[in-house]
Amino acid sequence: MVRFVTGTPGSRRPDGHETTMAITTPISSESQLDAALAELARVPLESLRESWAGRYGRLPPRSLSRRLLAYAAAYDIQARIYGGLEPALRRKLLQLGAKQRDPGKPEKTRKPQAMPPAGSRLVRKWHGRSHTVEVTDRGFLYAGQIYRSLSQVARVITGARWSGPRFFGL
Repeated sequence: MVRFVTGTPGSRRPDGHETTMAITTPISSESQLDAALAELARVPLESLRESWAGRYGRLPPRSLSRRLLAYAAAYDIQARIYGGLEPALRRKLLQLGAKQRDPGKPEKTRKPQAMPPAGSRLVRKWHGRSHTVEVTDRGFLYAGQIYRSLSQVARVITGARWSGPRFFGL
């Protein structure tokens, strides 16, 4: 029998309930494991949160979904039966997670895309019609109006959200 412990065995919450969640199905085959995992669907959310706290030493973030908490509980059950990660792999993952970036080295940031110089014309065919946009110092001139971004122009042309540079092939 697998007992999925969410706290000290036999300990009680302030409301008097025991802090363990028992998976009562004895597991000796794949079908019995499936039955034990299926029981997780009926476990109250608070018990899943407690099981997370028992495993990781702190409560899960409030925004964590019930589904993810159930996945974590299912992993814990399977790890107890089949064994968890190999120690070498666990160490490697912990090292990668703890690895701090060099403080003297600046973070990689995405380079802004180079826009064509003022006076350039961008032409795109859309639904059989040719659309011309002129690049100006103040923005992008299309159909007699100035737009701040190519994405705004692409939205006017298509009626949908598009990346302007992608729409115009830049």
